[in-house]
Amino acid sequence: MSSGKYVEKVLIEAETIQKKIKELGDKISKDYAGEDLVLICVLKGAVVFLSDLMRSLDIPVEIDFMAVSSYGAATESSGVVRILKDLERSIEGRHCLIVEDIIDTGLTLKYMKEYLLSQLPASLKVVALLDKPQRRKVDIAPDYCGFKIPDEFVVGFGLDFNERFRSLPGVCVLGDKL
Repeated sequence: MSSGKYVEKVLIEAETIQKKIKELGDKISKDYAGEDLVLICVLKGAVVFLSDLMRSLDIPVEIDFMAVSSYGAATESSGVVRILKDLERSIEGRHCLIVEDIIDTGLTLKYMKEYLLSQLPASLKVVALLDKPQRRKVDIAPDYCGFKIPDEFVVGFGLDFNERFRSLPGVCVLGDKL
C-alpha cells in the first residue's frame, strides 16, 4: 500500500529528526555522565526513536520496554490507560529515562510516571521526540524534547494510525482520505 495518498504533508524530514536526536543524545550523555541509565521505551511507537537515540549516547545504557494503551484504533486518547506489558527488571535505585514518541494530552505519561515512581527509581525523567503542549490535559512536560508540533494527527518514524504508517522515515500529517 502506498502511503502517499494518505499523507497530507511531511511535518519533519528524516534528516532533521536525526540532527535533533544527536543533540538530545549529547545532552543526555552529558547529564548522565558517570551513571548507568535505564531507557524505558514506550511500545510500539517509540521503538524507532529509542533505536536511534541509544546509538547517539556515549554512556552505558540498559533498555526495557513497557506497552500502554489509551488510543486503541482511534485518533483521540480515551483517557483510560492500560498497561499491556510491564518492565522485566526492577528499576529500584536506578536512573531511568522514559523514551516516548509523542506527548499529547499527557494522561498516559502522567499515569506511567506515577506507576514507575512507585517502584522507587533513583531518578525518573522523560525524553519525547514530539510534544503537543496545546493538547495537554494534565500538568506534565518532557525533560528533553525533540520538537513541539501543532495539533495535527501525525504518523511516521514509529507513530501509527491503526498499526499503519510506522515505517515512514519522517513525521507526517495524516490526511482524511482513510
